[in-house]
Amino acid sequence: MRLKLILALFIGAFSVSMLHAQTDSTYIDVTIEGIPAGMVRIVGTYGDQNYLADSTMADAKGHFVVKRQHPLFPGYYFFLLPGQKNFPFIVDTDQHFTLHAKANDLIGTMQVDGSLNTDLLYQNLVFQSIQDPELMRLSDVMRKNPPNSAEYLQAKTFQLEMLAGRKEHLEAIYKEHPTSLFTSFKRAGQNPDFVEFHKPNGDIDTMRQVMHYRDHFWDGVDFSDPRLLYTPVIANKLKRYIKELTPQQPDSLIKVADQIIRRVMPYKDYFRFFSNWIALQHENTKTTVMDGEAVYVHIVKTYFTDELATWDTHENLEKLRQHVSEMEASLLGRKGPDVRAMDVNGQYRSIYESTAPIVVIFMFSPDCEHCQKESPEIERLYKKWKDKGVDFFGIAISTTDAEWKEFVKKNGFTFTNVYDPTNRAIYAKYFVDITPELYVLNKDRTIVAKNLKSEQLETIFERELKKLKK
Repeated sequence: MRLKLILALFIGAFSVSMLHAQTDSTYIDVTIEGIPAGMVRIVGTYGDQNYLADSTMADAKGHFVVKRQHPLFPGYYFFLLPGQKNFPFIVDTDQHFTLHAKANDLIGTMQVDGSLNTDLLYQNLVFQSIQDPELMRLSDVMRKNPPNSAEYLQAKTFQLEMLAGRKEHLEAIYKEHPTSLFTSFKRAGQNPDFVEFHKPNGDIDTMRQVMHYRDHFWDGVDFSDPRLLYTPVIANKLKRYIKELTPQQPDSLIKVADQIIRRVMPYKDYFRFFSNWIALQHENTKTTVMDGEAVYVHIVKTYFTDELATWDTHENLEKLRQHVSEMEASLLGRKGPDVRAMDVNGQYRSIYESTAPIVVIFMFSPDCEHCQKESPEIERLYKKWKDKGVDFFGIAISTTDAEWKEFVKKNGFTFTNVYDPTNRAIYAKYFVDITPELYVLNKDRTIVAKNLKSEQLETIFERELKKLKK
């Protein structure tokens, strides 16, 4: 059974002295003309997760009331209406307010009374809805014309003027309402200004541009404000920062992850979310990064300690650290551990006995459907490549001696196959989460590829054998 990190949701993660149980701490009176009667759901956000915060019923006139003894957590919410329509609102401490709109134009007709943050939200949404069609038209003109053409340059000028107007609109709100949740939310969501850097020869220095952009990516985020975790902005930024602005290879990801996690470490809510989220993205079978598990292992070993991960128990953290210790020996670039166990003839066989420049470790379970499907292809590849410097070493897991031997016979395996019923021969050596699992070792028995499909093997063989000829 896989041991998974549990990403903390909203319960217990936010603490503000005003959040006491009291009669009607939340009272939101809403009328949306034109919706059918039925269930209305209030959906909140924590990080990249949505959760059902509450529900109520709308009558035939589109009227409904959200009435709660315990207030909603300050944050960004959606009303999911009967008939599939939805619209957002923001709550902070001001949780007694009214909303009125028409279903056929929720943004344009929204009237807000009593909620500064929701009022500011709709002022901004209306402003953007007026600008967006023209911005789309200008983008279309720029896309269809050469960068130095008159049409392109004119459209670019208008675009910059409109974006400057959007910025001025927001800056005016920030200045008038500096402590509002809306201001904190919108500031956090803004991207850094684009700065054009040039090399000494005049060429654009794209690497420096990316680094500058990434270095300033979090400038607008107030990490002392935990309310932002209850909006989509933090998770969206973190996803872009890790998956788009960082090279997708373990060394770069670990470096960038360390930088941002250490930056938020003084802010416990952010530290909890960032460390969990980054680790989860690189958990085995979830990551698309070659050897992304190295990121997972590093995050857990570094930050999921009793001293730092105070949100979890010692027992859970100990199990998690044990889990990654079992993964660590088989990370990419590590020396492939030797495995010595009995083959089908009762003879002890070892990976390191092979003299082939390349060895493929094929880990399988006889009752695994994917293993059954892949096995004929594995045998075919062995026969094709065995005289070209490639050997295969099969390791059976989660089976019995009889089942394993029958599987080997049925599939006609002619390469070495071993099985250890005690599991001691393979424990904490080659990590396998889902079978079949394939590892490739080079002539130095260093792990050069893993988490492969059988159709990827020949490309790896060609690459590694080519290196030997240099």
